[in-house]
Amino acid sequence: MTSKEKFMIRILGILLAVIFAIISLFHLYWATGGAFGSSVVVPTRANMRTFEPSAGATILVAFAFLMAIAVILGQLGFLGDSIPHWIFRWGTWAIALIFFLRAIGEFNLVGFFKQVNDTAFAYWDTWLFSPLCLVIAIIAFILAYTEA
Repeated sequence: MTSKEKFMIRILGILLAVIFAIISLFHLYWATGGAFGSSVVVPTRANMRTFEPSAGATILVAFAFLMAIAVILGQLGFLGDSIPHWIFRWGTWAIALIFFLRAIGEFNLVGFFKQVNDTAFAYWDTWLFSPLCLVIAIIAFILAYTEA
């Protein structure tokens, strides 16, 4: 791999880490009572949320995104050699798979193949959430497949 290719891979990885950081910060904001965007981030059916996320669960999601940042930075080689590299590689493959599956969805309320399309969540899922998950999956796949 050329130095230019390695540079581009690192840029993609850093971009992914920044995306995860932003998503994590949003979850922390919502866990502490923030309202911006909170009305469209949970699937709805007949104008009713399908679940009501607790502050604790939302903090756990924020923490999961922080752990994903660590995995990506480890895959890029920024965390040194104290942890075996294969852990970061498999973690990056897992991130790619999880976000690819999220983009596809569960064929009802979430993802590109959802059936419910007439809610605010469905609109944002179609135009932001699912495409973002697909982009995350593609970047993670590239990072897992290559050496930065």
